[in-house]
Amino acid sequence: MNSHSYQTALVTGASSGIGRAIAQRLVKEGLQVYAVGRDANALEALAAECKVTPLAVDLRDPSALADVFERVEIDVVVNNAGLLPAIARFDQSTPADIDAMIDINLRAPLRLAHRALDGMMKRKRGHLFFIGSSAGRFPHPNTAVYGATKAAISLFCDSLRCDLLGSKVRVTEIAPGRVQTSLYRTALGEQGANEKLYDAYRSIQPEHIAELIATAIALPDFVDVSRMEVFPTDQAPGGSQIVSVK
Repeated sequence: MNSHSYQTALVTGASSGIGRAIAQRLVKEGLQVYAVGRDANALEALAAECKVTPLAVDLRDPSALADVFERVEIDVVVNNAGLLPAIARFDQSTPADIDAMIDINLRAPLRLAHRALDGMMKRKRGHLFFIGSSAGRFPHPNTAVYGATKAAISLFCDSLRCDLLGSKVRVTEIAPGRVQTSLYRTALGEQGANEKLYDAYRSIQPEHIAELIATAIALPDFVDVSRMEVFPTDQAPGGSQIVSVK
C-alpha cells in the first residue's frame, strides 16, 4: 500500500534517460503515469515495458497537454525535459539555440506547472518536481544560457513555495551534478560524450534520480523536500571539478 495519496503522475522528457527512469519508478509506486516526450517510438517502447500512457508532445506548445489536465486529476508533475543543443561560449551560441533552451528549459516547465496548479490548488493535493542542474547553482564554462535557465528554475521553485504556503501542494527541485544521460550527447555526440564525460568517471545513473523522486513522494504530505543537490562522490560543486578513480 502506498504511503501517499497520489494516484497519477505526468513526466516530461520520458523518452530516455532520467525521465524514462522516473516514469518506470513511479509505475512501481503504483501511480498511473503519463509519459511525455518527442520520440513517439521510444515512448511506445517504454509503454511496452511498463504501464505508462505515452504522449508524444513538443513542449514548445504545452497547450497540447490541456486535454490531459481536463480529463485527469494529475497529482504529480515531473518537469524533467531539458535541452543543451551545443556546448559553446555565449558569443558563439546561435540565436536559435538560445531560444530553444529558454523555451524547453524554462518557459515549458513554468507553463506546465501553471496549468497543473489549477487542479492541485482546488484539491489541496499535489507535488511539483523540477529537475534542475548544478549548472544552475554554480558557474560552468560554455553553458551560460543553459545555466541561466536552470538558475531561473531554482529561484522559481523557492518563490513558488512561498506562493503555495497553506495549499498542501509540495515543490521539489533536484539539482544533480554529472548524470549519465543523453543530454550531453546532443552537444558532443555519442563518442565525444563518452570519452569526455563518462568513460573514466563514476557518474550518477538515471535510476538514482528516480529513487530520490520516489523518496520525496513517500514522505508525509506535511514534509516538503524543497531541494536536493546530488553529485557523484568524485565531483565537487563549483567549476565542475571531477576526478577519475579508475
